[in-house]
Amino acid sequence: MRILVVGAGAVGGYFGGRLAAVDQDVTFLVRPGRAEKLRRDGLVVSSVRGDLTLHDPKTILAGVNAEPFDLVLLSCKAYSLDDAIDSFAPLVGESTTILPLLNGMGHMDVLTSKFGAARVLGGQCVIAATLDAGQRIVHLNDSHTITFGETAGGVSERVQAIEEAMAGANFDAVVSDNILLRMWEKWVFLATLAAGTCLMRGSVGDILAAPDGKRVIENLLGECRAVAEHNGFTMGPDFDARATQTLLTPSPLTASMLRDVENHSHTEADHIFGDLIARGGDAQKGEHGLSLLRIAYSHLKTYEARQTRTS
Repeated sequence: MRILVVGAGAVGGYFGGRLAAVDQDVTFLVRPGRAEKLRRDGLVVSSVRGDLTLHDPKTILAGVNAEPFDLVLLSCKAYSLDDAIDSFAPLVGESTTILPLLNGMGHMDVLTSKFGAARVLGGQCVIAATLDAGQRIVHLNDSHTITFGETAGGVSERVQAIEEAMAGANFDAVVSDNILLRMWEKWVFLATLAAGTCLMRGSVGDILAAPDGKRVIENLLGECRAVAEHNGFTMGPDFDARATQTLLTPSPLTASMLRDVENHSHTEADHIFGDLIARGGDAQKGEHGLSLLRIAYSHLKTYEARQTRTS
């Protein structure tokens, strides 16, 4: 299976590197500067699950002619989706499968409109990783899971083939026969975590230590779940248990969006919050028509406006 990983950042570089390390045919679609860095220093991963250095991994630049790939692994930020599509679209053929690992659901509409629903799987990943100053990938926790499946449900031959290709790599690959529900569960969880930690400027533990911190997280979670239910996706007991363990138990956990804000970087506020609000109808109005989710979104848009004004 010929695999194209779009980008070699924290997420794509991590999973693509793990696949290449077990001799899967992986090529990274990167910009010239990143290609030169990878040629010179290799792709370096620091992880409690095992460090990794790939010397001179295979790369390709946008615009270079090549045969279509069997699998495109897409893990860009939502605000870079259009540019990413322009870069890999010429490498998509009749039998190419696209596996996106972006958060939320808006990218699914864009990808299916561009390439057709038959070419696009549903997918998500659970990992905390970042690039350090030397562009090395630093794995920040011990979770490294990709979950994927057919958006129509069931388990197809191509999904089984991808599972087989990923089986030997040093990460967890999980096939789901209800991937859209899994994606909505992650969206609800992530939106709650990002809204809470960005709005309150602290970790889950910091928020829970505040007088009404628990109520803030519980109310955010309820609002996000209401949007999911409005769209036909109901969270079950397993989700409740995970959410309670992660969001309502003191810990140093924060969302990557808070790190983006602290680093004065672009955020996925529109994709994570704006799109969720747009899909919610009357499900999350809140007191006086202004929910906590809307307040969190306005908070991030205020940050973006200030960044634009002062940059």
